[in-house]
Amino acid sequence: MQNLNEIEELIKLISKLPGLGPKSAKRIVLKLINNRDELVKPMANILVQVYKNIIRCSLCGSLKSNITGCLNCENIKEKFKKICVVEDIADQWSIENSNIFKGYFHILGGTVSSVGHRKEDLLINSLVQRVKRDEIEEVIIATSATVEGQTTAYYIQDSLKNLNVRVTKLAQGLPVGGEIESLDDGTLYSAFKNRSNLNSNSE
Repeated sequence: MQNLNEIEELIKLISKLPGLGPKSAKRIVLKLINNRDELVKPMANILVQVYKNIIRCSLCGSLKSNITGCLNCENIKEKFKKICVVEDIADQWSIENSNIFKGYFHILGGTVSSVGHRKEDLLINSLVQRVKRDEIEEVIIATSATVEGQTTAYYIQDSLKNLNVRVTKLAQGLPVGGEIESLDDGTLYSAFKNRSNLNSNSE
């Protein structure tokens, strides 16, 4: 292959994306080069806009635009009484696409025991703030059924124990070791429908 620095750097960057290796990255780069007007130019423009305008909300953890604000936690058209707590944005998208849940989302940004994350690094304190501010009636913990996910769920439950809020956890249909974003709609529906109480002050 020709030793072109720009191409080499692009291949290295693309190969860092999930599910892609050097061979897949090379095929993608060739596709882009052969379709520079249809793909490269518009992609470059939109990437610049994403870099400039799209960030994570410091309160709920979801993606938001600097122009329109956060459509998740700053929703003024509908006021919900439920918050679904997930580990990352991919989990939020999976649940949204299933149309199972109607309410707010709270994206922690990882789990307590995952590499580089401590309890203080996650948005648990802001979750408590949202529950108080928005008078939330139920917090649904939708962390994965891994050791890290269960540990995180415990910390969330403990942080909410002094609030008058129902705390539930996804139940049946969520396999041990399973991650939210990999579940199909039927499994997610069962997990939401059969969620169980985690606090004693719930009916």
